[in-house]
Amino acid sequence: MAYIPPHKRHSKDSERPTPTPESLVPLFKRNVQLKAPKSNADRSGKIIYSNYAISRWFAVGLDDGNGDASAAHLKPVSVESIGRKTGEKPVILVKSNLDKENNEVKGSPWSSIAENVLPDLLSSFEIARAETESEDLKEVKPTIVARFGKILFHGSPSVNLESVRKDRVTETVLRNLKRSFYTSLPASYVGNVMAEVVPKIGVDFAEVKDIYHVKLSDSTRPDSTISCKCSLKDDKKLQLYKVELNQVRDMVVDISCPDMDLDLRLMLCHKRILTSLTDDEMQSIGNLIDSAVLDPDVKGGLRWPLGKASTGNRYSVIGVWHTTATAYQSSSIRLKVRYADRFDFRTGYGETSKEVVLKFKGMVSELLEQEVETNVMSDMLKETLRLIWQHFLHCEPYLT
Repeated sequence: MAYIPPHKRHSKDSERPTPTPESLVPLFKRNVQLKAPKSNADRSGKIIYSNYAISRWFAVGLDDGNGDASAAHLKPVSVESIGRKTGEKPVILVKSNLDKENNEVKGSPWSSIAENVLPDLLSSFEIARAETESEDLKEVKPTIVARFGKILFHGSPSVNLESVRKDRVTETVLRNLKRSFYTSLPASYVGNVMAEVVPKIGVDFAEVKDIYHVKLSDSTRPDSTISCKCSLKDDKKLQLYKVELNQVRDMVVDISCPDMDLDLRLMLCHKRILTSLTDDEMQSIGNLIDSAVLDPDVKGGLRWPLGKASTGNRYSVIGVWHTTATAYQSSSIRLKVRYADRFDFRTGYGETSKEVVLKFKGMVSELLEQEVETNVMSDMLKETLRLIWQHFLHCEPYLT
């Protein structure tokens, strides 16, 4: 069956209104959360969701195949970034006495994940494209990515983690907990990906990028953050080469994998590249970039002289990232191993992390075509998830 994007449809299809989540979600019978249009940004403005973003969680292998989930339990862990901010000790989902080296996962978990996720992925892509085209956003880059790390479950005023830990762990219990995805990985994992995994999965070296991302608030866009990508010139000054609005998330699916060492996040998102800035706007942004001082002793690697971190009442520096990323790619995937040093000027908090990101470039290319065969998309998703399951979810324990 062919999947045809809305802007390529003719006759009767062209007369139909843009699909709404209400019409798509019952069809796929998925348990999703639809973000309300008035609450599409978190309070910090760093994470933006589209008006109809899908955000959900499920677990693969929670029971042992006999309907017994007694081996699964919640383990408290210390995460410095969370402990420093809230003093909280979140929990992760683990299985007791699991011999991961000799553990044989029954069936093909990547196939069940693909079948679970594909309807949401197709509907989210369709809605996102229809919305961006209706807004005439020509410079939009859709991306499908996989992130690897651990899902952290958090308590709340109404949910006590200690009492939850004493109960039998079920998807119903876990679904009621707040969660976040911790993407910082140990050096041993990152080293293994570069030394052992890369040669096995058919990707070639593409490039190394050393980038400074200067984050700006814009008083005319209170719910967005402007990201200025800069390279470093020989004179140790920044060279601005791209201005983007922050990433918009259209679908986020977190998948707990207690049979493995790491969990999985699958995400569809898009970036909006700003190409219509006026000369005055570019001048103001350029002045902020030119005022930056390279300083390897501060978080993020940059600082601004007193009074130079804002321009008029329009733009202000609110954060900086320094990332060094090594990229590998094939015709279907792009793998990025990234070292990041971040600092948030609003909270005064900085952190460093090692991250691995896998982009589904082949799937995005297919989705952008005039007609897409659903079975082809299913096969592509299953194959990439099989590769992920076999090569990217093994890791030594690093959260204690």
